Amino acid sequence: MPKLIRWRGDRAEAVEDPFTSIDDDQVIPQGDVIISLRRFQSEGAFLLGQCRQVGVRLAADETPEALDADLARIAVVALVFPKFRDGRAFSAASILRDRLGYQGEVRAVGDVLLEQAKFMVRCGFDSFEPADGATPGQWTAAAHRFRHVYQRAADGLEPVFVERATGHETPG
Repeated sequence: MPKLIRWRGDRAEAVEDPFTSIDDDQVIPQGDVIISLRRFQSEGAFLLGQCRQVGVRLAADETPEALDADLARIAVVALVFPKFRDGRAFSAASILRDRLGYQGEVRAVGDVLLEQAKFMVRCGFDSFEPADGATPGQWTAAAHRFRHVYQRAADGLEPVFVERATGHETPG
């Protein structure tokens, strides 16, 4: 079972993962599961009717809008980073949070590396399966590495230009 890190408030912590991630060719076990978009489209209504929590894994080339009608009933949207250089999951997280108003868990899976921590938190990810063995302490430090931000994002931090204009800038 992959190590799961959850972002809570302003720090990361290790948590037990209540979900089992299932490939399309696997039998669905009892309990809470994360399945592919394709499988959710064919079996999602049945699984949701079984009083279990269901998560959906979106590949980098799949859009979050495909889940729009069902988002209120989906517990986790797991966004896949197929490789470090592929940033489409950042956009998908922003769309889920900002445009679609998704309040559930947005999880980063795949080639998830410590260097991405700050940007993932800013985009709205709240759980991570790190591929590089990074610890929650390392994730907390990486997410707080830089004090100032230059644009608004899902994390609600004020951009530095707003701080400067209002005189509320703090040293950092």
